[in-house]
Amino acid sequence: MSEAEVSGAELSGVEVLGAEGYGPAAELDARDELAAHRKDFVLDDTVYLDGNSLGALPCAVPARLAEVVAREWGEMRIRSWSESGWWQAPERIGDRIAPLVGAAEGQVVVGDSTSVNVFKAVVGAIRIAQADDPARCEVLVDAATFPTDGYLASSAARLTGATVRAVRAAEMGDAAGPATAVALVNHVDYRTGELHDLPAATAAVHRAGGLIVWDVCHSAGALPVELDASGADFAVGCTYKYLNGGPGSPAFLYVRRELQPRFDSPLPGWTSHADPFAMTPGYAPAEGATRGRVGTPDILSMLALEEALKVWDGVDIAAVRAKSLALTDFFLRRVRAYVPGDRLRPLTPQAHERRGSQVSLLCDGGPDGEHAPDAETVMAALIARGIVGDFRRPGVLRFGFTPLYTSFTDAERAARALGEAVSEA
Repeated sequence: MSEAEVSGAELSGVEVLGAEGYGPAAELDARDELAAHRKDFVLDDTVYLDGNSLGALPCAVPARLAEVVAREWGEMRIRSWSESGWWQAPERIGDRIAPLVGAAEGQVVVGDSTSVNVFKAVVGAIRIAQADDPARCEVLVDAATFPTDGYLASSAARLTGATVRAVRAAEMGDAAGPATAVALVNHVDYRTGELHDLPAATAAVHRAGGLIVWDVCHSAGALPVELDASGADFAVGCTYKYLNGGPGSPAFLYVRRELQPRFDSPLPGWTSHADPFAMTPGYAPAEGATRGRVGTPDILSMLALEEALKVWDGVDIAAVRAKSLALTDFFLRRVRAYVPGDRLRPLTPQAHERRGSQVSLLCDGGPDGEHAPDAETVMAALIARGIVGDFRRPGVLRFGFTPLYTSFTDAERAARALGEAVSEA
């Protein structure tokens, strides 16, 4: 199903059928070229729209984990570091993620949490910028950033003698100037689902002489992320959302190839040493993305992630993006049909070029706000009806659409249930 086909679909004015038939939703599902991938996940009758927080379990992961535990750990034990390839896992799995974020091999390493990788990237970027120009002592931070990114940017600034300035993501390029060392920007706003212009912001910050770190947690696996083509310097992302790696699965760090020889990590661990088993007191960094490693890899979760990533074999990320836009368009249309009055207001932009793969709705209550439903109450009512999303205070309902397993029928059921829940709130 192409984006053009979806955009041309005649959906408005078509009545939804009964409980067993969903009219236009069923028609769209029948034409969905990604529909076959739904069987690769452990799903039930629940409509799961929280893949932007935790992706569904790929079917092949439990057997692979059982094999790792029973044979590689249980029988082979220490030999698995070499014979089962445990030691090379961070780089090997990084190369699996690389095509999903528009990167060539050798620039992505997997390990640690998103937070730890943000810290490495921001400090590393400041050190490079200040080595070229000591006057670059300002860190620009997305004003609407996920809180941890802001906390870590402030810590990185204290460590390097820099200062932090909060700037709206859309204004990051205009704000960058002679004092800018690095800008830390979210590709997709976690709260609203707004997609920011990665190529344009990267180019603007570079024109000002600064470096840029992208947080791609809410875009990796949901839409094309062209890190190499855009000239991004660093990027970090989690793997438990649209990449379906499992709760707490290790994050990834992208370091542009040209910057790797200059990347001075603030966390120089033994596994990023050029000769880790020499056990020398002095630190000599390894070449390439391996410099982003710190300590012993978390093998169980890392190998679960590796197996989970196999669901992407043969998948065209452009088709994923087309379906994501079609799903979110369809859901927004059906919400307008089912939800009474103007009690919910979309925070997610209507324009495709500014929309990620989630829909955020503000419990607004109309012009006077007197009839605004409580987001937590509404979400609890949805969950009781078998529709799982989440909410963010104050008053934001979030629905994440994962194109590999979310159907148009799921979107129809969710919109219908949302109308009922808001009417009762």
